[in-house]
Amino acid sequence: MAYLKFFFLLLSFCSYFSPLFAAEKEPLVFLNWADYMDPELLQEFQRQTGIEVKEVYYASDEARDELLASNQGAGYDLLLVSGFMLKSYVDQGWLSPLPQPLPASIKTIDPRWLDVFPVAQSYAVPYFWGTLGIAYRSDLVATPMTSWQHFFEPDKSLVGKLTLMDSGREVVGMALKSLGYSANSTNAQALNEALALMHEQGPSVGSYSYVDLDETSSLLSGETLAAMMYSGDALMLQEHNDNIEYVLPSEGGNIWVDYLTVSSKSTNQDAAWQFVEFLNQPKIAARLAEYVYCAPPNLAAHEYLSEEFLEDATIFPSSQALASSEFFSPMPARLVRKLTKSFQQLVD
Repeated sequence: MAYLKFFFLLLSFCSYFSPLFAAEKEPLVFLNWADYMDPELLQEFQRQTGIEVKEVYYASDEARDELLASNQGAGYDLLLVSGFMLKSYVDQGWLSPLPQPLPASIKTIDPRWLDVFPVAQSYAVPYFWGTLGIAYRSDLVATPMTSWQHFFEPDKSLVGKLTLMDSGREVVGMALKSLGYSANSTNAQALNEALALMHEQGPSVGSYSYVDLDETSSLLSGETLAAMMYSGDALMLQEHNDNIEYVLPSEGGNIWVDYLTVSSKSTNQDAAWQFVEFLNQPKIAARLAEYVYCAPPNLAAHEYLSEEFLEDATIFPSSQALASSEFFSPMPARLVRKLTKSFQQLVD
């Protein structure tokens, strides 16, 4: 009888403390942009699974690449990757293939976001898409900024008031667009012209950094009057000041697509893919889309988006508005190094 009492006592103990044991599962480390995940969803995932997700942030594509290269992709479970970098990451052996069979929630992804970067069909799940353009203070700028020319050949009133990204690929690409070239041009003359234009623009640049997205943002204070910015981030700042205008310039911008991937060095790949599947549940994907102000590639999520969100032309630009815009494509490594060096000399 004593043994039976001990047995039932042990069962009661395990039952009582099992949620604590579940919460001690190995956490997932997610390399991500800042302000690109709803913290409430992380908490919800942990409540459902007992798995904690810890985010590590990077400030630019180049910074993310350096973090991964320093340890050959190790140290992270989930990687948020720009579409044009996917093939490079696969070639370096940093990404794990998609699980088979694919979870049902991932099967509702719009195929065009898998086709634009074909390697995604085997290694990545589209997260969000949007555009790169100009965000500016319509109440403080005399002339509406509708063109990259207005940005790279600015009016004297904008001296010291422009903020550019700390990313050579984006800045050089949009300088090329302002000159009438493709953002993916590898022509030496075109690239030299773009770099010269950026040098001429230099005195008007107050900072080569991405603007903050909270109440301390320089766009809110007026320290910055115009910034190179992603569409969703501009909408975030509009919540604080509706005088912030976002424009996709007349020459076109960059159409970006971000992808969720699982590191080949992850020791917890099953849990990582479980998190990816969680984020692609239609209601969850819709909640996250409205949190980050970006268009979800998961078509099933559209049913749960508000009408106002679906009709927002900044989030869902028309095909006509996107006609002159481009996806970045991979560049030869030698050229990337050259552009990175030239851009860094400009920033320094």
